[in-house]
Amino acid sequence: MKELVEVLARALVDKPDAVRVTETGGTSTVVLEVRVDPDDMGKVIGRQGRVVKAIRTVVKAAGIKQGKKVSVEVVQ
Repeated sequence: MKELVEVLARALVDKPDAVRVTETGGTSTVVLEVRVDPDDMGKVIGRQGRVVKAIRTVVKAAGIKQGKKVSVEVVQ
């Protein structure tokens, strides 16, 4: 799932080399932290959070197939 979030985030931003995704959590819960260049933060979040909400929906569906609860957070 980490790779999925990386691909989605890199497709959205102007500086794809600055995208970093870290995965933490246990066996049933996973937290994915997405770090991007400060100039690209708005592109990943989107208007009223629509883009990041869509990313969370896709990743949540992938997590259900693996039997895991997944959370995606955009951090600076």
